[in-house]
Amino acid sequence: MEIQKNKKRAWQLIFLVLLVIGTILIIKQQRDLPYQHDEGFVFGTVYHITYQHHTNLQQGIEAELQKVDRALSTFNKNSTISKVNRNESVVLDDMFTDVFTLGERIAKETDGAFDMTVAPLVNAWGFGFKASPPPTRKAINDLKNIVGYQKIRLRAGKIVKDNPRIMLDCSGIAKGYGVDVVAAFLKKQGVKNYIVEIGGEIVSAGINEKRLPWKIGVTKPVDDSVSVDQELQTVLNVTDKAMATSGNYRNFYYKNGKKLAHTIDPKTGYPVQHSILSATVLADHCATADAYATAFMVMGLDKTKLLLRKHPELMVYIIYADKKGQNQVWYSPSMKEKIVE
Repeated sequence: MEIQKNKKRAWQLIFLVLLVIGTILIIKQQRDLPYQHDEGFVFGTVYHITYQHHTNLQQGIEAELQKVDRALSTFNKNSTISKVNRNESVVLDDMFTDVFTLGERIAKETDGAFDMTVAPLVNAWGFGFKASPPPTRKAINDLKNIVGYQKIRLRAGKIVKDNPRIMLDCSGIAKGYGVDVVAAFLKKQGVKNYIVEIGGEIVSAGINEKRLPWKIGVTKPVDDSVSVDQELQTVLNVTDKAMATSGNYRNFYYKNGKKLAHTIDPKTGYPVQHSILSATVLADHCATADAYATAFMVMGLDKTKLLLRKHPELMVYIIYADKKGQNQVWYSPSMKEKIVE
């Protein structure tokens, strides 16, 4: 009996030793894997992707991004969304359907502050996929008749419009969705440590090359349409989170001495004029963070605070101008743990 017990202990000891050795080897192999650095141009902006893998995956990454482009790019005349906008017969792909469904849900939750049908107004103000001079009041009132998420719906695999002039613009959610698609692709390849960034929208997981959590800076909202000024307002720990920032300090122009920013209020038809300068959102998915960041720019600070009571899972960092024109910061309680400096 004692001999059997000793044999069992011996096997347990051997198993434990092998387990420890195996774990050490796995950790060493993981440490020795190189980090790949890819960059390119997509959706009218630049992407930067860093990931730990034994081979370069850029070809596969770009193939995934092309799928998103073929589904959601209004600059691609052959994309699904372009055909929908032209009222052509088209088989809706899964990516278009996913984004439309998510966008519709967030439109309802934000009372239309996020609205993909705002495309005609965005174009009219010169910020969309069709250039034009600033619109007249009459033109804005006319376009408001074909803007509203309630006027378009997905039914039995087809888009149904109340008016054929209704158009969709996914620019407030597509980049975030593209980031999510790339992140999912990397996970399928077994990648555990990565950061994906497309035009400032980000998803990260694991650790960086220095074996530390991923940290991302939030830039100060200074009027800088050429993105030269990159002074940081704060730094956030975004490991295992998605991050999106929306702001009016990059995309704007002046008309008759008045600053016109690219965020259009779907209800008024005009560029927003309230105090929020930038809204940064952390969420589990970048498409979600992207859409809410856009919505918060439209809603303003007070309405944003009210909505966050219903969505405590969202972490929000807002920079706004006070009554004296001085920049101030407000962030949700859940964001405090993410602020590094």
